[in-house]
Amino acid sequence: LSQLPGWSVRPDGSIVVATGNDDALGLYRCTPYNSYGTAGESRPTRVLLKDPPAFTVRPKEEYFQEVGRELVIPCVAHGDPPPTITWLKVGSVGKSSAQVDGNSSLVLHPLIKEQHGVWECTATNQVASVTAATSVHVLGTSPHAVTNVSVLPLLLAANISWEPGFDGGYFQRFSVWYTPLERYPPRAHHDWVSLSVPAGAQHLLVENLQPDTAYQFSVLAQNKLGSGPFSQIVTSVPRGFPVTTVPPEPPAMTVHVFLSPPRALTANETARGVLLRWDPPARASVALSGYALELRQDKGGWEVLERSIPGTDTQVLVPGLIKDAFYEFRLVAFAGSYISEPSNTVNISTAGMEVYPSRTQLPELLPQPVLAGVIGGICFLSVAVIFSTTAACIMNRRRAARVRKRRQDPPLVFSP
Repeated sequence: LSQLPGWSVRPDGSIVVATGNDDALGLYRCTPYNSYGTAGESRPTRVLLKDPPAFTVRPKEEYFQEVGRELVIPCVAHGDPPPTITWLKVGSVGKSSAQVDGNSSLVLHPLIKEQHGVWECTATNQVASVTAATSVHVLGTSPHAVTNVSVLPLLLAANISWEPGFDGGYFQRFSVWYTPLERYPPRAHHDWVSLSVPAGAQHLLVENLQPDTAYQFSVLAQNKLGSGPFSQIVTSVPRGFPVTTVPPEPPAMTVHVFLSPPRALTANETARGVLLRWDPPARASVALSGYALELRQDKGGWEVLERSIPGTDTQVLVPGLIKDAFYEFRLVAFAGSYISEPSNTVNISTAGMEVYPSRTQLPELLPQPVLAGVIGGICFLSVAVIFSTTAACIMNRRRAARVRKRRQDPPLVFSP
């Protein structure tokens, strides 16, 4: 074998012939042996030289034809032995409606939209198989589905991109459809939202999405003949705002606050109203902020009458009570956000009293600035009315005097 260029023996005993030619023709036998000898030769095998398939007529790279018309694509090959020609549409499932004539040409009649795509012509014999591919473009149809749809999740948004399919021979536009997987409130049907894509664009940013919610996205192509099929559905989850982990605060020390209620609340009737007196709380571990006075009328609900009594005061005057009514008063103390329990309750009855005006409700007295403004306005209106009346009287008197004077004067006589 060393005398034959390109010939070699592998470790397993196989012969490798780099270039097949007439030197390789003939009968071959293999004799295995080891240190104990051999069991004999193998049966003879004959080496024959055959030609692999080769195309003499190859299909063109692309074909364009109107839908419904006939399209014939040639494919011819030779070899030894003669090869068999077969046609197959790439990506198709099952048998197609294509036919092969006696010249091994592909015949598509009538041409339909589903026959758009890549077709392969394969020539096969006992030696080898060779393949030639061509693209068939079917014109005059709705667009084909887009491919390679991808979704990039962003902050409360998603960027959708895709590769357009064949446009069917007309200008096509795209729209992006999306819907959340979890719908609020739950509904039996899908609520898809569509967004138009600017002309010529192959991507779209979808904004205002809910964070950490799964969405489904699909792309639809359209031309003047109609809509193509939806693309495959892609599911993605937009990102939400980053969560900042706050280290836990150290446990707060428990502070016991003691704030007892005001003491010895009493009520005395005076000419101006009811005077309430009390003693400060006996225990207060924090500074006293003030007092709040509560009352209720005729066993009704408690209401706050005054909530900003200074903490240094120990009495307050309550004027303007309703006549012939029964009142109860109590006081609470507060220090910051701490409020004490209510003090003891004192009762006041205004039955038969003449010092309190008979009123239908318990309004607070008008503030001094408001009361002064009201009195000043009334005085101003009174002065204006008096001034207007006086001016009118003076004008009427002057008018009457002029009339009397005109009547008393003798008429003027003109002589020629």
